[in-house]
Amino acid sequence: MHRALKWFAVFTTFGMLLILLGGALVTKTESGMGCGRSWPLCNGEFVPTDITLELVIELAHRLVSGSVGFMVLILSVWSWKKIGHIRETKFLALISIFFLVAQGLIGAAAVIWGQSDFVLAMHFGISLVSFASVLLLTLLIFEVDKKFEAEKLVIDRRMKSHINGIMIYSFVVVYTGALVRHTKSSLVCKDWPLCVNSSPVLPENLYEWVQMGHRAAAGLIFIWVAYVTYLAIKHYKHQKVIYWGWIISFILVALQVTAGAFIIFTRLNLYIALSHALFISCFFGVMSYLQLLSQRSSKNEQNLAYFESLDKAPEIPPASAQ
Repeated sequence: MHRALKWFAVFTTFGMLLILLGGALVTKTESGMGCGRSWPLCNGEFVPTDITLELVIELAHRLVSGSVGFMVLILSVWSWKKIGHIRETKFLALISIFFLVAQGLIGAAAVIWGQSDFVLAMHFGISLVSFASVLLLTLLIFEVDKKFEAEKLVIDRRMKSHINGIMIYSFVVVYTGALVRHTKSSLVCKDWPLCVNSSPVLPENLYEWVQMGHRAAAGLIFIWVAYVTYLAIKHYKHQKVIYWGWIISFILVALQVTAGAFIIFTRLNLYIALSHALFISCFFGVMSYLQLLSQRSSKNEQNLAYFESLDKAPEIPPASAQ
């Protein structure tokens, strides 16, 4: 069902992932000014004449972002028409476009006027929301065929609290990680997990605070996800979407922490740094889907309570029998 729409959604989701990785590549190679203070043109030219590696990276990122932007627009309209009856579709279609535009405008503003490191660090978080909305839209399209049970899940309050908490806290981890890159704090601590060049008690300067703050945040989310994965394995074997969702989340967050350590060990190897961005993007996508399932569960419980109340309501005799 909707085979063409499914393929298009998959390609669009992959394109959004390329935008995320392209943005990380621009930051890590310091190619943000590859086209100068000119946007959308490159150094004020439609076809650049002075070609540099930084220019190629920045221009390629802009071209991919623009092309995928049109794909997201088509996917949103197409999904609205084909599966608009699914309650989350229209909302996701709207926010996928909104955050993609916001992502582009922030990137353009950074090029034209420049931004502080603390503002630029927000860009990756906005990109993640844009990616997650397109991913969720794609999953909704695949849910139509009922290949996996995702409509009638019931999640207990404790699990919902963990999902909501980790979802919110992941923004802290993402923001601090982006801040490490934008403030050039990646190698301020050349050891892992501790910063031995710092004092035994506290970091000594802003860069060490940024680096060690991110490590502490990443360590906490790893422990938190590990604990909730244990709960899912213990209590949710009968609900495969939740069960496997948490197992995949734990694998991704473990890979994320490992990649973060190897960034230090390899002294900023570009491929490992990009894998670091890839793992957190996929993790955020999975968590977003668990969040969607959690919201569905609340509505399922409300519907169940309503019908149970109807069953328990006293029967009113007809007027003719009185």
